[in-house]
Amino acid sequence: MFLQIHTLTSYAAALLNRDDAGLAKRIPFGNAERMRVSSQCLKKHWRDDLHRVLDLPGGIRSRMFFEREVLKRVLEAGVNEEQARKLVEALLKRLVQGGQDKTNPLRLNQPVLFGKPEADYLVSLVEACAKNGEDPVKTLDERLKGENGNLRALMKSAGQDDLYAGVEGAMFGRFVTSDILARSDAAVHVAHAFTVHPLSTEVDYFTVVDDLKEAYEDAGAAHAGDMELGAGLFYGYVVVDVPLLVSNLSGCDAKDWKSQPPETLKDARDVLERLIDAIATVSPGAKLGSTAPYARAACVLLETGNGQPRTLANAYLKALKLNGDPMQQAVNELGRHLGAIDGMYGQNEQRFVSSTQGTDELKGTPAAPLKESVAKAMDSLFGAA
Repeated sequence: MFLQIHTLTSYAAALLNRDDAGLAKRIPFGNAERMRVSSQCLKKHWRDDLHRVLDLPGGIRSRMFFEREVLKRVLEAGVNEEQARKLVEALLKRLVQGGQDKTNPLRLNQPVLFGKPEADYLVSLVEACAKNGEDPVKTLDERLKGENGNLRALMKSAGQDDLYAGVEGAMFGRFVTSDILARSDAAVHVAHAFTVHPLSTEVDYFTVVDDLKEAYEDAGAAHAGDMELGAGLFYGYVVVDVPLLVSNLSGCDAKDWKSQPPETLKDARDVLERLIDAIATVSPGAKLGSTAPYARAACVLLETGNGQPRTLANAYLKALKLNGDPMQQAVNELGRHLGAIDGMYGQNEQRFVSSTQGTDELKGTPAAPLKESVAKAMDSLFGAA
């Protein structure tokens, strides 16, 4: 069962996502180059919002996880500092083989995502091993070899399996090469957003005035610079593998997702409702202070069903030549393209749309306020709340 989320969002002058040269990210698509926003950028802003609104364990993505999370908490629990450092350093080596920073044995050489439940378990593990007066590090090695050396299995045996990698890991996945850490496959798949029309940017030249300089010397800028700005109407696309999401949230087998307890399915429903809200309302953007790049989606199309997901990006394979009402034009093209796909393959999804524009071209799709559309989409996935 999949949930597909299509959005159309217009941004005024902004620099939503920069490349290594400080320019707006772009991509060639169809017959024109487009401005784009990377999936990594989008997910970062959505994660931040989900942290704010969801009452579920989060995650910590950091090179300093063992130093500033595990060691800090172990010391606060009263473990001797020398012993605590030896144990945490040994823990890092066992969990992330070859991932140790060469200059600091308590840091990773790149950020790794750990869930808050994993942090809690690891802190309790180090504390327990520290109480072994003979050889705490040997005790740690023996404990980590239990359950075939799998951290998730160790946590499950300790009753801490739910959301082991945090809600971020459950949604967006965690790739690890460790033999002990459990890999978490992404249940939420995010495409790069792109403009439905050709790239259009300009360079904004700006100056900075020195207030004290003006008071005592001749007028003139104390600093001058420039940045690329662009305005655009972006198509966004997100797919959620619902059984996998429920599996990642609860630890169940994905094929058994529908038979999970009501509270588990409610958690999944809450996550999806908040995710859709974040996709529709949370704006990415560099240069916040000078561009205020805050916008909301003007069209949100939700689809639920068992069929193979497919993007509607090809509605804009031929870049739109904007005229009249650009947003209405984009919604119409989306509807016409969807109709053509239905004509070839048939309609295999239930659809719900919310839009500030007319939706006549989205034939047979009931239009409603976003909360109502989301509720109906959730009911089609989980049954009536």
